[in-house]
Amino acid sequence: MTPLRTLVGKYLGTLGRAGKSVPADAPLPPLVPNQIKRRRPRTVMSAPPGNALEILCPDPTAEDAIRDKHQSRAQHLVRQERWDDLIRLIKDADSKRHMTPGTMSVAELLAYGARADVVNAAEHALIDGRPARGAPLLAGIEALEHVLAEYPKSYVVACIVAQAHMDIGWAWRGNAWDTEVPDRNRAAFEAHFERAQEILSAFCPLKSASPLLASACCALLGGIDVDERQAADRYEVLVDLNHANPRPMRAMGSHLLPRWYGSYKALELEARRTAAKVEETWGAGGYTWVQFDAIAYDDQACANLDLDFFIEGMRDILERRSDPYTVNLLAAYCANSMGQAFSGNDKADHVRGELAKCADWIVRKYLTELHPMIWAHAARGFDNTLRVHSPARFAASGRDDAIRLITSIFSKEIAAGKRIVFTDTGPVAMAH
Repeated sequence: MTPLRTLVGKYLGTLGRAGKSVPADAPLPPLVPNQIKRRRPRTVMSAPPGNALEILCPDPTAEDAIRDKHQSRAQHLVRQERWDDLIRLIKDADSKRHMTPGTMSVAELLAYGARADVVNAAEHALIDGRPARGAPLLAGIEALEHVLAEYPKSYVVACIVAQAHMDIGWAWRGNAWDTEVPDRNRAAFEAHFERAQEILSAFCPLKSASPLLASACCALLGGIDVDERQAADRYEVLVDLNHANPRPMRAMGSHLLPRWYGSYKALELEARRTAAKVEETWGAGGYTWVQFDAIAYDDQACANLDLDFFIEGMRDILERRSDPYTVNLLAAYCANSMGQAFSGNDKADHVRGELAKCADWIVRKYLTELHPMIWAHAARGFDNTLRVHSPARFAASGRDDAIRLITSIFSKEIAAGKRIVFTDTGPVAMAH
């Protein structure tokens, strides 16, 4: 058998070379939002001074606790080298399309937990954008490559190892503009993606019965050259495998921006096609999910938006799924991602202003508890390459934003001396 250092080193030993570059200002599409990867601070956050609002701020939230449980379970099995048990667990979750209440794929959570030690070690080593001298960057990925050699026909192991390479590649590249990425970092990014592509090449046909595999094949788009039809086709396969999962729709919209592989025409076309395809599950919500991140990243995409259709989609989403995670996501998106991001493009800013107004009815009708991490990520555009150095401070910033924006929504009631209490059925204005 080829020595593991030779196997990996032929890809990672050429880090000084230059190569292809990803688009200049392209953020990583949020197929797996990075807030699932960060441990939440274990503190209880209370109402603001003056007690104008009373809102439950669970920490961890029910969604966080469920996600942590799945990730920790997989992490434990890997540390015990119980790969057969892990493979069976992931295959079962994958085949049954299990999701958390916040629509996160359980198979993807387990797969992340399986590679978490390796990826976290690499991210820590690269926290300043360059590894310390002698940092053992290859040790973890070599161990995973050894597992892959033992399970060469397992698509589950292939996905875990390939995704580990891609995660480490993004850790090397970071979220800087392309011209700011050092050649060595860019070369490492490309080398890891090349290895990931090689691993998945035997498992990535256009049609697949596995959402986990289809998701990994879509993640490869971050480091390879395809045209807009090929990118859309990959995501259509993934969307078709589970209409209830909105993350592939969000990622498809991001990848269909001109900065990646698409065009504004392709984005609008695929958003409408997807809406028709998933209408039974989401109503008009398919259009909203595809456009969700794209219009946050791109002024022209925002200016082109069919605003009425998008808002109709948000209403349909919340009528079908009004769990606290989804409500916080849409409220934070409207109030923070849209409401605090004006650009000078008149059409785009008009759309952002109208979407910011939607936070009012979302909060008043649906909000029952506050999830600060979602609000913090919303303020930063749900950037998957964002490095959170202090989860406690990050969550506190999200809480402060949320309290400020929610207080403004109830400004008339508060000015009239009312106290806003959020109950299990929504907010109620009460006398002090």
